[in-house]
Amino acid sequence: MAVSAALDRFESDLFDRDGAIFMGSRRDPEGCRVGLFGVPYDGTTSFRPGTRFGPAAIREVSSGLETYDPQLNLDLDDLAFADLGALAIPFGAPEPVVAAVGEATSAVLELGLRPLMLGGEHSISSGAVAAVAARHPDLALVQLDAHADLRQSWLGAHHSHACAMRRCLEVLPSGDLLQVAIRSGTREEFEELRRSGRLVGQGPGLSLQPERLQAELAVALAPLRGRPIYLTVDLDWFDPAVLPGTGTPEPGGYHWGHFAGLLEELRHHRLVAADVVELAPGLDPSGVSAVLAAKVTRSLLLLLGQAQ
Repeated sequence: MAVSAALDRFESDLFDRDGAIFMGSRRDPEGCRVGLFGVPYDGTTSFRPGTRFGPAAIREVSSGLETYDPQLNLDLDDLAFADLGALAIPFGAPEPVVAAVGEATSAVLELGLRPLMLGGEHSISSGAVAAVAARHPDLALVQLDAHADLRQSWLGAHHSHACAMRRCLEVLPSGDLLQVAIRSGTREEFEELRRSGRLVGQGPGLSLQPERLQAELAVALAPLRGRPIYLTVDLDWFDPAVLPGTGTPEPGGYHWGHFAGLLEELRHHRLVAADVVELAPGLDPSGVSAVLAAKVTRSLLLLLGQAQ
């Protein structure tokens, strides 16, 4: 099926394409390598709502960024990528939304694109991970997050932002998930993290040691060389001092230097899909959180575009 024909098949049901687009992107995915789409959903938010406005805010501020990333030495001007729009989702319970995310991600893959999803809350990630795992049975998942997200349910919801990785573990073996520098969770979650060997980096002291965190990720990624990797970035991984605009901020977090070091490791691996979730732009009147989220998005577009 031609890419344009595949898009015609899905866009009327899945994507609202009337809004703003991310910097330098196309609407027509013909010849593109990466397909970006937004999921404006925050239906299971348990503290501070507003992540449904995240995708639009990221797109809005992206025009203020340079296309060139000096750290990666890559330029969006050299990458053909499409902004497919916002996923048309039902409001209310998360289950139909997660199902719609899975269908949309499968559609993006059918278009021959690597998916990059903008949230929205973290509950949506399990739908995308399941769809990518169906295409890549040997998929591994790397999670950047303040929280373990390993609850079986939260406030009566099976699909919740607090259960995101638990749902992903229903489609991935435990050893195929790396949970990077988690700093918040229940006693039971941390016992599981340590017992399973999934925790990469530990303790708030690492927030002052980007080189150590990068080195630990390099060791953890070594057995995954050549395998497809999905990267999920919950923006509350960053310290609230640099990114206050998120629903569940957690002190003791990380800075751009830590993220840049992790990108240096990930660029040597086969990144096939990613998401950026949990930006609540209304909680940061300065707009800095949205700018940082847009810069994360730019970096992931570049890595997805250059990965083999």
